[in-house]
Amino acid sequence: MTPRRPAHAPTPPLADSPEPAGAGQAAGTDLRPAASLSLRSGGQSWGTERRMALLAAIGTEGSISAAARQVGLSYKAAWDAVDMMNSLSGELLVERVTGGKRGGGAHLTGRARALVAWYQAAQAEHRRFMETLSRFGPDGTRHLDLLHSMALQTSARNRYEGVIGAIESGRINDRIRLDLGGAACLTATLTHASTERLGLTEGRRALAFLKAQAVRIRPAGTGATHTPGAPASDPEGANRWTGRIVHLANDGALTEIGLEISPHVRITGLADPDIPGGGLAPGTMAMACFQAADVLIGTAD
Repeated sequence: MTPRRPAHAPTPPLADSPEPAGAGQAAGTDLRPAASLSLRSGGQSWGTERRMALLAAIGTEGSISAAARQVGLSYKAAWDAVDMMNSLSGELLVERVTGGKRGGGAHLTGRARALVAWYQAAQAEHRRFMETLSRFGPDGTRHLDLLHSMALQTSARNRYEGVIGAIESGRINDRIRLDLGGAACLTATLTHASTERLGLTEGRRALAFLKAQAVRIRPAGTGATHTPGAPASDPEGANRWTGRIVHLANDGALTEIGLEISPHVRITGLADPDIPGGGLAPGTMAMACFQAADVLIGTAD
């Protein structure tokens, strides 16, 4: 079991779950840690509250489509989640039934019913544990936020956390604007199916990952420049940030450069090989360019 950070998009509760602590209070007034529970088996994290809520809803509704509506998922996202859970479990959790008077449906196997019951018991115990943590002081949520961020490891040098400020939906791809705090923001493109699968909505917290190799650093003034507060990408999908060089390392073949965009936002990339390197020195201003398609978006639940 892993203590989870507060969810910024409400996750539908399980059928017999009590109202979460602090429900109904104004946003930001409840400083107690949220009691959300994820499941991990070995190195694989696969059970989240929303997935378990989907299983529970299938058990009561007898239909994947009806369960999807109950937990706030699209029909396709629910089917994808069921396929994933069936695959991870090594045995069927949800059996689909075709035909019949009702036109078919779905029901939980004995394994799934046992899993849902176990999860509900574990969730109740987890909620009591989080309530105990809240007695240690009002900063529990901030501490869990920091611990959660410190625990996340990825090969991407650039990792950002923010709030989804806008979603421009397309037939195939969506454009996501992630607000990083202050004036900083970035734009990412991902498939519409991924937007639905991740449950991305405006106002929800999300993570962005960007490999340093995908970032090109150029002297300031090379081409169009944008501060992080300006539109985060041009029509061709290129994010352009300007900042001060705070790190520069050269191994003889590549030059790695770190820019400070704001007090809380930094980016690491490589000197653009197509642009002369003159002017790229510590303390000087430079521009970081990266494509929206190179930004990976993730969520913590």
